Amino acid sequence: MESETQQIALGLRQGDVVVLEALVEQYQSRLVRYLIYLLGSRDGVDDLVQETWLRVLERGGSYDGRLRFEPWLFRVARNIALDAMRKRPMFSLDSYEDDGVRSSPASHEPSPYTLAARTEDAERLAHSLETLEPAYREVLVLRFQEDLSLQEISVVVGAPVSTVASRIYRGLATLRPQFEEKQHED
Repeated sequence: MESETQQIALGLRQGDVVVLEALVEQYQSRLVRYLIYLLGSRDGVDDLVQETWLRVLERGGSYDGRLRFEPWLFRVARNIALDAMRKRPMFSLDSYEDDGVRSSPASHEPSPYTLAARTEDAERLAHSLETLEPAYREVLVLRFQEDLSLQEISVVVGAPVSTVASRIYRGLATLRPQFEEKQHED
């Protein structure tokens, strides 16, 4: 009996539209959520999602089924998003601007995550995540929202596991004082 990942790999190699439709149904909302966090904005996400699924269809044969499908999918989406960001300057995932200030999306409107937040804690978390450097925000979302392992995140972001672990630690360390401060205010 083949594993699910092997079935996905076989279906993608064969260009099986039924397999692709099942993958879209299963991963569409997670892919959208990941790209919104990655970009820090909803603008252009639908186009990137569509481009991601086209790339999955075109290059699905490169997915070998040895690892879970999610890291491979998120890596494809990340590469497409980075290409799009290079074409239209937005912000870097790994660095600050020359003046030492982290660049951010042009819109100052609340993110879709903030708008969708149903509880005060979720709103606090969404606001706090928006203040993080994008490299930290990305790994925290992949770890705690998408439930990927450190090794899988390493595949997605193209960084060693030690770097991923460091980014998670630093991201959490940055968030902790913000939450403690807000709890003392309440």
